[in-house]
Amino acid sequence: INLPVIRQYVDYLVNEQNVKNVFVNGTTGEGLSLSIQERKQLAEEWMCQGKDKLDHVIIHVGALNLPECQELARHAAAIGAGGIAVIAPFFFKPTNKDELVAFLQKVASEAPEVPFYYYHIPPLTGVKIRVEELLDGIKAQIPTFQGVKFSDTDLLDLAQSINKNGTGEFDFLYGVDEQLLSALAVGANGAVGSTYNYLGRQTNLMLQAFAKPDFALAQQYQFLTGEFLSFVIKLGFGVAQTKAVMTFVSGIPMGPPRLPLVDASSEFIVKAKAKLDSIVWPNAD
Repeated sequence: INLPVIRQYVDYLVNEQNVKNVFVNGTTGEGLSLSIQERKQLAEEWMCQGKDKLDHVIIHVGALNLPECQELARHAAAIGAGGIAVIAPFFFKPTNKDELVAFLQKVASEAPEVPFYYYHIPPLTGVKIRVEELLDGIKAQIPTFQGVKFSDTDLLDLAQSINKNGTGEFDFLYGVDEQLLSALAVGANGAVGSTYNYLGRQTNLMLQAFAKPDFALAQQYQFLTGEFLSFVIKLGFGVAQTKAVMTFVSGIPMGPPRLPLVDASSEFIVKAKAKLDSIVWPNAD
């Protein structure tokens, strides 16, 4: 891991993309491919470099075993994280709500003052327990429960979850970038995604248009984001390719992914750059 680049990364996000909240050691950050010590080092560096620059630093502390999750949760609390998040364990999986909540509670209780988020990403974990069901009575078992990072395309589950918890008690942070506008329409109140590293400014303009409301302008931004993502998905788009895109957009060397992932091809980089350069974003005025 390349810790010295994080200072430059923070400044780029804040100054160039108007992004002031980060989610550390998640999917795009390959958190689950890192050692516990590496994850702690990264969390510390983001907290250090983000001080007085970032509004919120949420640290993902999920792992395949409970002791590591708990150790990472204690560490996040000790360094002053604004929140922690946990995915469902995905080798030996929880098979129902009670098993999942029991696991999450054991992690959350190690950081009793830190807002806690469930990171719902069934395409990668294979844990398909519906969020609507999970949220029922969860505050009684996890007092620090703050919300969900919802990285699934099931907008019915998202909508029902928001409808049942419509008092603003929980945050619903949507994680499928190409469907963000749809999620906003049913009540999502934030987003966590990999494209916001390099399309944060445009996404913020989409959020502003939605809030106005200027739905036609918001649609334009979402359609153009979708046009780029649809193009690169056909080429083969994952974490390695995201690093490549972020590198050529920002000029910051994001480095290679860790095995079993392999570097994006030079052909991908050429085509993706040409496509992104060809997109004409609407005038925010």
